[in-house]
Amino acid sequence: MKIEILPTGPLSTNCYLIYLEDKRILYIVDPGADPENIVTHARKYNAEKCAILLTHAHADHIGAAGKVAKELDVTQTWMGEEDKFIYDSPDNHIFPYYSRATDRPATSEFDPAGDFEVRRMPGHSPGGAGFLFRHDGKSAFFVGDSIFEGSIGRTDLWGGDFDVLIESIQREVLSLEDDLILFPGHGPSTTVGRERSTNPYIRR
Repeated sequence: MKIEILPTGPLSTNCYLIYLEDKRILYIVDPGADPENIVTHARKYNAEKCAILLTHAHADHIGAAGKVAKELDVTQTWMGEEDKFIYDSPDNHIFPYYSRATDRPATSEFDPAGDFEVRRMPGHSPGGAGFLFRHDGKSAFFVGDSIFEGSIGRTDLWGGDFDVLIESIQREVLSLEDDLILFPGHGPSTTVGRERSTNPYIRR
């Protein structure tokens, strides 16, 4: 399993390329902006299939999905159904940084076929989800905007709920092993153990 991190757009949203070499499948997590750069990097891999995974539907995480899907012949774009109303809304923008995405690919509920585990993490958004990959002896958890190094996601946006987010983190993140690497939607990677012991929002 190879992981490549591509910070994109004015808010440095992390787009992740996850390549499963034995299956020749490339997963693209949260293509938020800079589609040409994402496509250029994606084409370095000898992938027979590409799929897009969206941790949630906020504008800075979906903005490049349409162009990336078209250029790479992506036929599957997966997202939590509870975020569909955000994904489709004309108000899904972050002015002046992100306009509403107008070429959004159709989405469907997750069907990971054993390549990764979907862990539902509402709170930052109603349909937020994380993707836990365990492949070739490596483990990685792509957590979107639910938790960051030393912080957590905002809950003052559409459908956000602080108590629900904390419950999601306790259930879906802190229940995992301390050395598991967390790859968030913004900023540097961290580990479950580091956040368990130092994150002021979740530390007991």
